[in-house]
Amino acid sequence: MNQVLNQLFSVSFFEKAVTFSLPDTLLIMAVSALIGLFIAALYRATYQGVMYTMTYGVTLVGVAMVSALILCVVTSNVVLTLGMVGALSIIRFRTSIKEPMDIMFMFWAVAAGIAVGAGMAGVAVVGSLAVGLAVVLLTRGRQNGVPFILVLSLTDAAAETPAMELVRARVKRCRLKSKRVGQEGTELTVDIRLLKENTDFMRDLQALPGVESAVLVTYNGEYMN
Repeated sequence: MNQVLNQLFSVSFFEKAVTFSLPDTLLIMAVSALIGLFIAALYRATYQGVMYTMTYGVTLVGVAMVSALILCVVTSNVVLTLGMVGALSIIRFRTSIKEPMDIMFMFWAVAAGIAVGAGMAGVAVVGSLAVGLAVVLLTRGRQNGVPFILVLSLTDAAAETPAMELVRARVKRCRLKSKRVGQEGTELTVDIRLLKENTDFMRDLQALPGVESAVLVTYNGEYMN
């Protein structure tokens, strides 16, 4: 029994591992970091939400580097591969993602890191350039001004026409979303797009006869702030 145990534990686990190469590891980390920075920069340039968070951009860089590191370990040793799969299977992510584009960028960072870690940096670079070009082309048409919701409270119906004419003349795009009529007056909810967030027209709008109040809130197509 003792002889069997000695044979089983005579060879160190670390002696079975593939030889560590510091230059190769540093190169993989550097390439994955550069690709992650490219993805994060493109995410910021094409962001469609209300408030950009820098932490998500940093997360994209980290995800690309961590994915490359995992692939380096997985492809080097079968035993480590089984252990890594078991360790990652217990991780559960509970952070909710509100923007569908955020999911795409996250998978992009993971795929790029996997490609670099597997030794296919060329595939990661060419693929990232292709995906980036597609994202720019598909989102360029949506960059049509800053989205806002305008809520107008009017004392009477006669004030609706001049108020809407002034709004249409001062914003890039204007579309009536809802209209509520009551004994106290009329309330209009208008979806507008502004250029360079110029809100000077609000003073002129408030000065119109029959305009009781005008409220402007940010809007991203799904919810208001």
